[in-house]
Amino acid sequence: MPNQSQAKIFVEGRYRKLTRDLPQTVFFCPECKGHPRRRRNCEKCEGFGKLTRDSVQELVGWVLGKGFGTRKHKFHGAGREDVDVRMLGRGRPFILELINPSNPDADLAELEALVNSRNEGRLEISGLHWTEKARVRVIKEGKHAKRYGVHVSIEGEIDAQAKDALVGQRIVLAQRTPSRVAHRRADKIRERWIELESIEVLGDSALRVQLLTEHGTYVKEFISGEDGRTDPCLGGLLKGVTCGCVELDVLDILEAEGGEMAVDPGWEAPAAFGTGLDQASS
Repeated sequence: MPNQSQAKIFVEGRYRKLTRDLPQTVFFCPECKGHPRRRRNCEKCEGFGKLTRDSVQELVGWVLGKGFGTRKHKFHGAGREDVDVRMLGRGRPFILELINPSNPDADLAELEALVNSRNEGRLEISGLHWTEKARVRVIKEGKHAKRYGVHVSIEGEIDAQAKDALVGQRIVLAQRTPSRVAHRRADKIRERWIELESIEVLGDSALRVQLLTEHGTYVKEFISGEDGRTDPCLGGLLKGVTCGCVELDVLDILEAEGGEMAVDPGWEAPAAFGTGLDQASS
């Protein structure tokens, strides 16, 4: 249990994002930046200040903030997925930093259950437990490999021999910064590896692909090639097929080389889901 005199409390867990319209953190309007005065006449967000109704940060932070008695919090994730990408499997590690809480003895299991009941079908969190500031740097700066599932559209005829030969291979890519992130990332070529774990033909115009990727790999661009900005791309490896990313899911967050992340040592295991609910109702 954290010391009641401290000004900050750190809570760690994992989240699973089950919808394709939810960003990880607050998605402020790029024009008005959510500023109270500037947003009034902003045409891009129509005065809302954000481009989405809510986010993982808000849905978790509103509940935990109220439980701990504070409106101030910071969300720290082990990387992030795009708004339209689901985060499945065991979920993505995160830490919520709660600032100047008036109730440091909040029941984590009770708050976990409340977040999940309020967001059924959209968001789930699990394994909430106490942690410390040093863990923020660990999860934010860690190099995590990721496992993805991709629904791929195709144009052209699949070369069955080429497809089968790709499975199990580690392939090195040269990826130029994608145009969709060029406004916030340096324009340079990055070398990344991917491993194609399975390729399933769904019909004449679709594939289901599972792949393991190095930290920082642009998966959508590996699928499409983005006019040569990623080389090789999936279509080229399949001998001239044109591919597009229809839907993308993160299936797991792993250690740098693809092994399962170890349990955080030195910390008490999180309480079982629902612990404390009977006490709270008595």
